[in-house]
Amino acid sequence: MTDVFRDIPELAALEHAESLVRIPMEQDVPLTSRVRALMDTPAFQRLSRITQLGLAAKVYPGATHTRFEHSLGVYHNALLYLQQLMQDPRFTQTVTIHEAEVLIATALLHDIGHWPFCHPIEDMGLPNLPDHEEFAAEYLAVDGILADILKDQWKIEPQEVLNLLSGITKTPGQKLVKSILSGPIDIDKMDYLHRDSLHAGVPYGRNFDRNRLIRSLVVNEQSDGLAISSKGRTAAELMVFARYVMFGEVYWHHAVRSATSMFTRSFQKAYSNLDLRLLFRLDERDFVQQLSEQMEDEVEAPMFNGVFGESRQLYKRVAEYSYFQSPDIYQKLARKSYDFLIRCAGFLAEQLTHETGHNVEPWQVIIDAPPPRREVEFKVQIYFVKEQRFRPLTEVSPVVESMAQTQFDDSVKRVRVFVHPDIRSLIDQNIKISQCLESAYLLTQGNLFPAS
Repeated sequence: MTDVFRDIPELAALEHAESLVRIPMEQDVPLTSRVRALMDTPAFQRLSRITQLGLAAKVYPGATHTRFEHSLGVYHNALLYLQQLMQDPRFTQTVTIHEAEVLIATALLHDIGHWPFCHPIEDMGLPNLPDHEEFAAEYLAVDGILADILKDQWKIEPQEVLNLLSGITKTPGQKLVKSILSGPIDIDKMDYLHRDSLHAGVPYGRNFDRNRLIRSLVVNEQSDGLAISSKGRTAAELMVFARYVMFGEVYWHHAVRSATSMFTRSFQKAYSNLDLRLLFRLDERDFVQQLSEQMEDEVEAPMFNGVFGESRQLYKRVAEYSYFQSPDIYQKLARKSYDFLIRCAGFLAEQLTHETGHNVEPWQVIIDAPPPRREVEFKVQIYFVKEQRFRPLTEVSPVVESMAQTQFDDSVKRVRVFVHPDIRSLIDQNIKISQCLESAYLLTQGNLFPAS
């Protein structure tokens, strides 16, 4: 390890830890007094009561791991990344000791602003809804416990953590550590792919060599981000594929999306009557309880109870449209506003009422589609030592190049129609869902944009 960084306590603890905590799988995370001080705060302990994958546990029962566990994994990855990158002279010439320490603290606190079911709620794009970075600022307020620990024990201003979380960079070093926290091969993805796969009980997110990839990390040609040496090329290809499969088989599994869509529809109904600032400070159990009380007298209560009640009753998939197989319908509904999708589902309920001869309520039909916010693309450079040349991974990898032809979201996410189980039993093969959906789409367009 480069001498200039040897005094960073957490990096020294990688080799001589006086204290550590063990997380799955057999991962020893070194602790220092100042790391433990952050961990012991109420804001950080709250993360132990918020699950990482939310409603995925309705389909994968083991996926109940928490953001607390994940945050420790990301912090550990930050140390491993720094340990490797400090062997690159261009890294130590660009990044200061202080910037490295800000990265370590921010890695531990990167999820501090998350509330239960945070990402599905943010994807809805509802008005007056804070994003989790904004909410993190409340926990890191200058008069708070976390702020005092950062200033007194880390010599870090809370705003430095917030800037890194928000991607605000002013120096070359800040830009470089930002790519470690958020980028194609960042410490967050490196943890969640493996950890989510482990707890969900599937192999997909663990089918790449994490250690090999970390050992191949170098600074990119512009010295403002990460790259990998040619020795890590195969590991990088497998990471791309792992992420692709995890989205298709876990994060956007049709039943996971059914439960998630039922939750977001319930939240949309209730949120205007809730104090979001108070709600988002609750842990997951109390969050669901507050929402349950709000939904109790609503006509949509059976939908909410199908996810959170004593009996599990998820809506059934009756149609699915991908970018490749059904581009016309997909492009009409993907990345539309949540309000548009609700209106369209209401018109689709009317169409199904006509087709089945039974009354179909608007809340019994849900259209789920890729949200406007897109995932980070996998764009990274490969460094060929013998040639002393950087080349984009897409140029040298037929696997990655092929997957890069279409935007990642379009490859792994689907437009789906879900209906209440009672409605599913009324729909026979003679009812053309796609035709009903086309009619509903046109009615929604006319409803939103009436002809002059």
